[in-house]
Amino acid sequence: MIRTLSGDIQKTELGFTYSHEHIVCRPPYWVEKKEDDLLLDDKEKSLKDVMDFKNMGGSTIVDATAVDYGRDVQSIKYISEQSGVNIILTAGFNKSFLWKAKLPDHLKEAIGDYTTYEDWIESASIDQLTAFVISEVENGMEGTPLKAGQVKFGTGYNSITPLEEKTLRAVARAHHHTKAPMHSHTEAGTMALEQIKLLKEEGVNLNYMSFGHMDRNLDPYIHEQVADTGAYLSFDGISKIKYAPESARIQAILELVSKGYENQILISGDTARKSYYKHYLYGLGLYNIIGNWVPRFINEANQQGFDGETLINKFFIENPAHCFSFKE
Repeated sequence: MIRTLSGDIQKTELGFTYSHEHIVCRPPYWVEKKEDDLLLDDKEKSLKDVMDFKNMGGSTIVDATAVDYGRDVQSIKYISEQSGVNIILTAGFNKSFLWKAKLPDHLKEAIGDYTTYEDWIESASIDQLTAFVISEVENGMEGTPLKAGQVKFGTGYNSITPLEEKTLRAVARAHHHTKAPMHSHTEAGTMALEQIKLLKEEGVNLNYMSFGHMDRNLDPYIHEQVADTGAYLSFDGISKIKYAPESARIQAILELVSKGYENQILISGDTARKSYYKHYLYGLGLYNIIGNWVPRFINEANQQGFDGETLINKFFIENPAHCFSFKE
């Protein structure tokens, strides 16, 4: 079973899937910093990009926006209804520097009258944070009946703060209770192995875990160490040439395939800026992966003796169908 914004569906209904995106969000931290590029605040423009994805054959988008990143569940519901695209929403947390921001008033009724996210996470017990995540999966998010379909935690660049460890443990325990799939934010692709150590302490079966931003650290050794646990690796920086050329990403993916890990790879764009979106600021948009990257990958994979079309089917259909299913 897979939990989407519109209800629970079967694996066979998921279809072509982007595994890590942000569709509408106003992260309080970036609002306070007046970083307008990081505010996806126009649902009509976001809808146009989602329709580009839909018109190219896309079926499902995983929106990885957690509560501390300015999630807007009602706007996402509107976009899902208007487009007919399945959207999976996310419970849990991101990373610690974002928690310096003021806690929005609409959340205080649910979690208490704290000043900042940091105050809340520091004051709450692991059990209280666990209960909050469980409620978002089983009862609904932010006072709505709209339920999350995955649980998430995150850590910073080359570090895991005590509060990040606290949220990791809370999310792991919420996973055990809800059976929801798990996802992690790794800042610039760092600390995945350290996250794994903590998850093992919590008894997490890593077959139900996906690690984000693996293409921010194009290190074949790290990739193999993560893949060897049975976890999924999310290559979700497609279209972001400022971090690495697509050739390097494709080679890293094919190296994993050559080692037998093709069933553990997810692909997406983490499109979290106005400047990445076509209908905000003329960026490549949600069209680019399905419209341009997929044909290129098939061509390069075939040239190197792989079956590119079969791999694309795995990365965008088969693997997401398994990864985002609730644990039996």
